[in-house]
Amino acid sequence: MDPVRRRRRRRLGTWSGAVTAALALAVTAVGPASAADVNNARNAGFEAGLTDWSCSANSGTTVASPAHAGSAALKATPAGQDNARCSQRVAVKPGSTYTLSAWVQGGYSYLGVTGTGTTDVSTWSPGSDAWRQLTTSFTTGSSTTSVTVYTHGWYGQSAYYADDVSVYGPDGGGGGGPEPTVPATPAGLSVSGTTSSSVSLAWNAVSGATGYSIYRDGTKITAVTGTSATVTGLAASTSYSFQVAATNAAGESAKSAAVTARTAEQGGGGGDLPEHAVTGYWQNFDNGATVQRLSDVSSQYDIIAVAFADATTTPGAVTFNLDSAGLGGYTVDQFKADIRAKQAAGKKVIISVGGEKGTVSVNDSASATNFANSVHSLMQTYGFDGVDIDLENGLNATYMTQALRALSTKAGPSMILTMAPQTIDMQSTSNAYFRTALNVKDILTVVNMQYYNSGSMLGCDGKVYSQGTVDFLTALACIQLEGGLDPSQVGLGLPASTRAAGGGYVSPAVVNNALDCLTKATNCGTFKPSRTYPSLRGAMTWSTNWDAAAGNAWSNTVGAHVHALP
Repeated sequence: MDPVRRRRRRRLGTWSGAVTAALALAVTAVGPASAADVNNARNAGFEAGLTDWSCSANSGTTVASPAHAGSAALKATPAGQDNARCSQRVAVKPGSTYTLSAWVQGGYSYLGVTGTGTTDVSTWSPGSDAWRQLTTSFTTGSSTTSVTVYTHGWYGQSAYYADDVSVYGPDGGGGGGPEPTVPATPAGLSVSGTTSSSVSLAWNAVSGATGYSIYRDGTKITAVTGTSATVTGLAASTSYSFQVAATNAAGESAKSAAVTARTAEQGGGGGDLPEHAVTGYWQNFDNGATVQRLSDVSSQYDIIAVAFADATTTPGAVTFNLDSAGLGGYTVDQFKADIRAKQAAGKKVIISVGGEKGTVSVNDSASATNFANSVHSLMQTYGFDGVDIDLENGLNATYMTQALRALSTKAGPSMILTMAPQTIDMQSTSNAYFRTALNVKDILTVVNMQYYNSGSMLGCDGKVYSQGTVDFLTALACIQLEGGLDPSQVGLGLPASTRAAGGGYVSPAVVNNALDCLTKATNCGTFKPSRTYPSLRGAMTWSTNWDAAAGNAWSNTVGAHVHALP
């Protein structure tokens, strides 16, 4: 824990007692409201998004659930040295008393006011799983005509939710904001992608809308808060008609013009991927590599694995939190739009679970169910095409198999399923990772084993090979190719540069030599495979960011070579 964080936590402890005592006094002093009193806060229920509110470090957004009332609430997430402060300037009358209140839920939640001209006040809650009301009061100075009302969370704590903020007292003349009117009909509805069991839709935002209803063949099937949705559970090779309507507290708009989409033919284990494909991991964090948005990722990559989903407190369940601050203000809406654009260009974008420090554990039936449900939820929320299993701290073959089969049932046969085991995990078919891959072979897209950070390993001929050579790549790939995986399910995973991994980097030319050796029996080292594997899937790299930092040398060289394989 860093020293700045420690100092702030100590201050919280001493402040909390003082605030609690002050609150007890403040609450008893609140008297009956005048008949002329009004709520002077604008967009107090966040039904118009963040209109009239300003949140520090892009920490705030609006959500449909949980909401205390209406169809929206504020969700604000502290990160690093930011406490997720959301504020509004409110017009007030001088020399007047106001009651300040808000409903809160989630992590540490604070409500306060500054600029009163007398004594600024605040109150707080240490966190709650249910909505609770925070209330205090303040009096304005003789010349005070506006105050700043704010909510915030606390450093290192979870997100908080706020709704129905009230600054109740004499009308300050700023207006509480107009009552919402039924929003306009959405325009620009289009089909952004299809699989054999799903259709992805996108449309233009509507001013004043807090959500959107999706209709399939005239029947409402779901509601979302963003401007995109993926409808799943559809039949293959079938045409459907879709419409969308905008909603807010005042009601629902007329339905948009209909668009027709036809699902793809039945497929599995990769859908419409090219026969030879390149996979790249995209970093949802800044570790010194080039910071990218998905739109910046080289077009050489056919599968983009978003790294990483995070474990939750629910066993087996995962979530995803876009590091907007670390990625230069990259918003969730931009991220989703970039996913759709990549998919429109024929690419697949999947969510990777695990990584070097990943702690996701699927060790029983309940956690397997939680894993499948949570990953499927992320696929629906963001439009991911599937999942990558990169659990570097071990897995249970029985229950991970159960989880992946349950997920496939939910997502449909076009779900992309990739794996990125370490070299030790694929030395024998008795290893849990290898068993898992074989257990789900019928729905598996590709295993991109990591040929790095491993030291020397055995090849399929029983000889020891050193990492960083063409023999290491071909002799270890041979274990998978002869151990039960289809060649189309085997890829070579290498770091994009010397900075991307602690050891095992080889030049792109060596990667290409290994691909040639395995597919055409040319450019081999001392190890010669007993046969060729022309349908070998391709190659993978960690990461698109490190590749970009090196001028995309890896993807330009290996990507072009993979796509030119016969």
